[in-house]
Amino acid sequence: MMRIRPRTLVIGAVLAVPVAFFAWRMLRPLQIFVIGKRFERPVSTTAAPAVLGTLGARRCGACHQADYREWKTTMHARAWTDPYFRADWRHEGREQICRNCHTPLDRQQPRLVVGFHGGDKWDPILKPNPHFDPALQHQGVTCAACHLRDGKILGPYGPTQIRAPHPVAKFSDPNELCVRCHVVPGNRWDTFYRIPPCGTAAEIASAKGRRHGRSGEYVVRRVSELGCVQCHMPAVTRPLVPWGPPRASRRHLWRGGHDPEAVRKALAIRVRALAARAGRREYAITLTNVGALHYVPTGVPNRYLSVEWRLLDASGAVLRTRSETLERTVLWRPFIIDLWDTRLAYRKPRTYRFGFSIHRTPRPAKLEVRVRYHLAPAAYAKRDGYRPKTPLAYTVYRRVIRFAPRAEADGR
Repeated sequence: MMRIRPRTLVIGAVLAVPVAFFAWRMLRPLQIFVIGKRFERPVSTTAAPAVLGTLGARRCGACHQADYREWKTTMHARAWTDPYFRADWRHEGREQICRNCHTPLDRQQPRLVVGFHGGDKWDPILKPNPHFDPALQHQGVTCAACHLRDGKILGPYGPTQIRAPHPVAKFSDPNELCVRCHVVPGNRWDTFYRIPPCGTAAEIASAKGRRHGRSGEYVVRRVSELGCVQCHMPAVTRPLVPWGPPRASRRHLWRGGHDPEAVRKALAIRVRALAARAGRREYAITLTNVGALHYVPTGVPNRYLSVEWRLLDASGAVLRTRSETLERTVLWRPFIIDLWDTRLAYRKPRTYRFGFSIHRTPRPAKLEVRVRYHLAPAAYAKRDGYRPKTPLAYTVYRRVIRFAPRAEADGR
């Protein structure tokens, strides 16, 4: 029998440790953020004012009609039913923690969080919820999710400024409500979201030119500096209720990546012809983020922009194509590492060029330039149960440049 030397055993044992560690990192459940105290449990409704009767949005809309009409058009209203979220949620194992932002009220959840196994907030202890309201669950981020706290309805005015049939209190800073879900905290070495997933604080501070710390990390010292409400809830003067006087308020819109018009307003796009040389033509497209202090796109890291060039002949046949992507590329396993990021930072233009010979055969007849916003990669369409009512991508900008036999003419 062959004898195994002690030295070989030691070397094998030493090598086995990193192999086992890397194997564990490849196979373990992927936890990309730290579950902070502010959203480890849903919002309590135990002290909800009895005068409301129900916490449904329609009940609030009986008085706050304009706010209700706007809310119905938003992704907040579809936070639970959104097909993109539903596909992700199923794919990632239906984690309980996702409910705390997509259905933030305790009455919206079929089971209650009563504790955590071993203190692990990714592994909650659950029990049946006797107050579960399925209809309320389907309202996603409903009115009470933001406005109900400690038995009072929060708003821009306090009890000395307005009269209401329910207890009221004034926001100390409405941005604090956004932070609960849109700024995920945590500085653990092996998580992805160091600060937030949507409109990151680091991105916004970067746009404002603030740098802090030896690492060069950008920080926001006050929640109000994020400006979530200031951008995503445009100011308006109108009555809070139909019979009341006009007051300074904000629209309940929260337009973002799912809204093509909002994305178009965030971008300035310019296509121009460069100097021609001996039958060669070259065009450039410049994209600038002029409307968002955070990157475009932002939010979940699989959103991206694409710039697509198509050179066509007179019959419409494609002669040549080229595409560029503006995206965040992340290595998820065995460690979470940002590999590169080509998204659009605020006020930092990005230019791409496309050149070709005008005398090639078949002769080019037109050049199509298109910018598209992608809500998710095409591979999402292959996931189980994914049946979106909206496409995975939409066109933000399109221009067609037509070529005459001896000259060039621009067209839309």
